Parts: sequence; C-alpha cells; structure tokens
Amino acid sequence: MKLHELRSAEGSRKVRKRVGRGIATGNGKTAGRGHKGQKARSGGGVRPGFEGGQNPLYRRLPKRGFTNPNRKEFAIINLDTLNRFEAGTTVTPEFLKEKGVIKNARDGVKILGDGELNVNLTVKANKFSSAAVEKIEAAGGKTEVI
Repeated sequence: MKLHELRSAEGSRKVRKRVGRGIATGNGKTAGRGHKGQKARSGGGVRPGFEGGQNPLYRRLPKRGFTNPNRKEFAIINLDTLNRFEAGTTVTPEFLKEKGVIKNARDGVKILGDGELNVNLTVKANKFSSAAVEKIEAAGGKTEVI
C-alpha cells in the first residue's frame, strides 16, 4: 500500500447537509421543513413527552417509590479480590484506587464476604459485612473502620 492509495473507511466521513442555499441544491426555500406549521417555524416543535394534547405516558402511569436524596452509595469489593495483594499489606480506599481495583470511592468502600481470603491483610474501609470481618480475622488480618 502506498500513501496515495490510502482511503477512509466507508461511511466514516460524513458531509454536513447545507440547507436553505437555493433551489438548485434540492434543499432550498423551505430547507426540508415543508410548508408552514409548528415544526416549520424557528423554535417550533413540541417538548419531549408531548402527545398532541393526549394524556402523555408519564402521566398515565402510576407513580411508585421514593428516591432517597441522602442515600450513600458505596464502592463494593469482595474478599476474593483482595487475594492479589501481598501478605502484610495495608489496604485503604486510596490504595485500591491507585491499584485500579475501584474507579472511584463514591461515599466510601464496603468490603463484602464473598469468596475466601488467603493472605493476612490490614483492611481499612468505611463499612464491612460481618462475614467479611470473620474471614479477614480468620486469615490473620485486621479490620479498621474509617
């Protein structure tokens, strides 16, 4: 392949359609909007969910539940994930983020007891499940709530 033979992938380069540039273009005069009406006007159109005056779907369906504005969302880690660290390591939320185990700590880190722990670690987190505490201490490690 030579430099002059290079071509873009099919469909990767799109040309923006310039409307309202004369009748010869095929998109002149009304610029593809048709004649008159709400959608032909500038700023025209209806809001999302509007169904022409019919009771819209979001009003026809029953409202249920409640979203707690004070909800705490924790980054969750299972015990078997912690086996990758060497014995004697102090595991903190900052350490986990640095190692790429969690993307962001959100409102804190919670350690759950899924899987087995084979190394003794000192684990510092915001929350622990009771099963996780038992398994960490059984492996010879320590837990500390931040």
